[in-house]
Amino acid sequence: MRIIPLSEGRFTIDKTKLFVPFDEKEHQLHERSRGSLLVEIQPFVVITSRDILLLDTGLGFKKDGMLQIHHNLVENGISPGEVTKVLLSHLHKDHAGAVGMDLDTPDPRMAFPRALYYVQRKEYEYAMEKGLSSFVPAELECLQDSQQVEWLDGNGIIDGYIHYELTGGHSPFHQVFRIEEEGEIIFYGGDEAPQLQQMKHRFVAKYDADGKKAMELRQQWWEQGQAAHWQILFYHDVRHPFVKL
Repeated sequence: MRIIPLSEGRFTIDKTKLFVPFDEKEHQLHERSRGSLLVEIQPFVVITSRDILLLDTGLGFKKDGMLQIHHNLVENGISPGEVTKVLLSHLHKDHAGAVGMDLDTPDPRMAFPRALYYVQRKEYEYAMEKGLSSFVPAELECLQDSQQVEWLDGNGIIDGYIHYELTGGHSPFHQVFRIEEEGEIIFYGGDEAPQLQQMKHRFVAKYDADGKKAMELRQQWWEQGQAAHWQILFYHDVRHPFVKL
């Protein structure tokens, strides 16, 4: 399997939940508002023998007049129309900003026209009820009646090799994915395993819905990953897109 990180850049985020671009050559973290966190925004493509998988869709920002995630795909030789499955860990705006496109026009549509989107149904319902500022309902409405959406409920397996598990640590209906093919295992934990340092050190994060549960899950996955030599993807790590254990 081939892993392609699709970095959208580095940002700081504080209690306002606004993502502000951060360039280490121009900016200093201490000059940002108190409590600001420095994060990468980094969806992933995983190419298997059967699929071109997209794991989360980024912020939905534009670059050179097109969705940044489309731009990043094209730069890696992949057309957005070649993506076959979109695996969504959860629907916070930094992970699901580009599920659709042209949403403010008479012709809104899904951003990946030939892909099936895998979404926990209760996560969608929660997002639409909770709303701003973590979620942007207007960006998610395109999912509701789309024939491209496969609604999930709990745990299961997609096509015999993509395992999904409802974990509920970061958001109440967050899910994680384990992709297994030909003896390789790729694990994507979304915002419950967002950075390498969080896997190595036990701490409760204030931004998790259930911080203790998320901490315990990270420890569990780290131990499982070491035993089975997982490759773990980190959506928010500014230094390590992924590691192989």
